[in-house]
Amino acid sequence: MNLELLFPTPVAFFDLGFELNEEERTFLLNQERRPNEGNQSSVDNYLLYDLTMVRLAVAIEEKITEYAKEVWKAEVKPFVTQSWLNWTKPGQYHHKHAHPNSLYSGVLYVDVEDDRDRIYFYQEGYQQLKPTYSEWNRWNSESWWLPIKRDQIVIFPSSLTHMVQTVPGEVIGKERVSLAFNTFAKQIGDNKSLTELKV
Repeated sequence: MNLELLFPTPVAFFDLGFELNEEERTFLLNQERRPNEGNQSSVDNYLLYDLTMVRLAVAIEEKITEYAKEVWKAEVKPFVTQSWLNWTKPGQYHHKHAHPNSLYSGVLYVDVEDDRDRIYFYQEGYQQLKPTYSEWNRWNSESWWLPIKRDQIVIFPSSLTHMVQTVPGEVIGKERVSLAFNTFAKQIGDNKSLTELKV
């Protein structure tokens, strides 16, 4: 059998390339919190616009640009629209969701358990048939998880549904902390083909 993978969903993993310094970590970890479904999020939804975050914002936009060039094979200028923190304590979860009004979304893992934490992705839509499978794989699964680690950035299409399952409760006091972001492009398409969109 010759099996072709058509229209795959590109999920990219990048190393940040540096550790957050004390000023950056203090700024992030001392943000005011608000309740979210299953966990907590920051009140400030534009964290990467703060001057304290310049180094991090530049690094993330470089990764977004690399992702766009590799996936779309198009010259676009993506930029971060919103960015916020998520805190998930043992016994908590981050609800299943996608990100409307965004091209790509991503997460920087500030504090995680490298051997334990994961991100779960879901294939949404109507499942016409549901046979009994002899084993699960990326073609027949409705969900799939990928491991994550500290100072790693994951970027994926904003339409891809994802979540964090309940963090195991045996790790007392250890919070999973992530910086999430949405993006858009300053220009898509071109004038001559009447597809130009400038933001």
